Amino acid sequence: MTTHNLKSVTNYNYGIEKIFDKAQDFLPINGTDYVELYVGNAKQAAHYYKTAFGFQSLAYAGLETGVRDRVSYVLVQDKIRLVLTTPLVNDSPISDHIKKHGDGVKVIALWVDDAREAFKATTERGAEVYFEPMVESDATGEVVKAGIRTYGDTVHIFVERKNYNGVFLPGYEAWTSEYNPGSCGLKYIDHMVGNVELGSMNKWADFYANVMGFANLVTFDDKDISTQYTALMSKVMTNGNGRIKFPINEPAIGLKKSQVEEYLDFYGGPGCQHIAVATDDIVFTISEMRKRGVEFLYVPGKYYDTVGERVGEIAEDMATLKSLGIMVDRDEEGYLLQIFTKPVEDRPTLFFEIIQRKGARSFGKGNFQALFESIEAEQERRGTL
Repeated sequence: MTTHNLKSVTNYNYGIEKIFDKAQDFLPINGTDYVELYVGNAKQAAHYYKTAFGFQSLAYAGLETGVRDRVSYVLVQDKIRLVLTTPLVNDSPISDHIKKHGDGVKVIALWVDDAREAFKATTERGAEVYFEPMVESDATGEVVKAGIRTYGDTVHIFVERKNYNGVFLPGYEAWTSEYNPGSCGLKYIDHMVGNVELGSMNKWADFYANVMGFANLVTFDDKDISTQYTALMSKVMTNGNGRIKFPINEPAIGLKKSQVEEYLDFYGGPGCQHIAVATDDIVFTISEMRKRGVEFLYVPGKYYDTVGERVGEIAEDMATLKSLGIMVDRDEEGYLLQIFTKPVEDRPTLFFEIIQRKGARSFGKGNFQALFESIEAEQERRGTL
């Protein structure tokens, strides 16, 4: 590495650390506790995520555990906990959510040391209450939870579990299953992206800054994320330790309907567009997921004609990456590899990103053009471009 490049890396590292420093410490967050999706058939959805993504059975709540209005299956893979919930009655908020949005993310739960203090700190700064602090307990201890609302019908639940030793949460029992396909190597949630209406991005970026103490890590405008036909704008918000990152997208004016507008139309409003999950071996992960039936966006072959010149030397074989459709990008700290699934339900809404970071802290800006072209090709097939 040249002296000039070393200086660039030093400056970049300093800049990133200064951004994290701007995140206030009044709301320390240890990480993502779980993500809960409201779905039309949790039993079948659980089978899909086990088979296709390599999740394992963890916990269950439903009629057999004394819950009368819903059923929930909890899946785990390394540090990722996914909760799939289906209503058992027609007249319920869960039923209303599914009728409006289809399958989608309802809860982004955040692991904290003090849920009461997290609730107090955020509501005093203007957060809308989802539910007041409550204590749930069983023979293995107690959990404190509290909830606030964010964009659309999405909510954050603060989870304090330092006095709990159970399988997941009180009210759940261990879920044992003879069917547990092997892991696909998914490790943790890297970031989660929210789509909001035109003109609302700054409102929700301000919410995360002022109400939750986050800082703006990076901003992308319509010059960064655009094609001939569509564009979007995005602000990436991060908490102080960098474990929670929430990019917020809004559509930008374009000749045709952007991916954000398509999402908003089919989801019925703002919501979580995609969940980015990390792996330490993306070649293994994507090879496994493709064998198990997961569909990924097609990356035009011409993308790989110049990617080597743009990203420089990498450890992975470029021919292998091309065969799997994995994209590469580099920033001043290293490089990353990423790929995006097609929507994982019939509505063109929620999808997943698989990402492997090799030093890079960025979000694949150099891949935006190819990604947008791939998404637009899918929109054209659906007749929604």
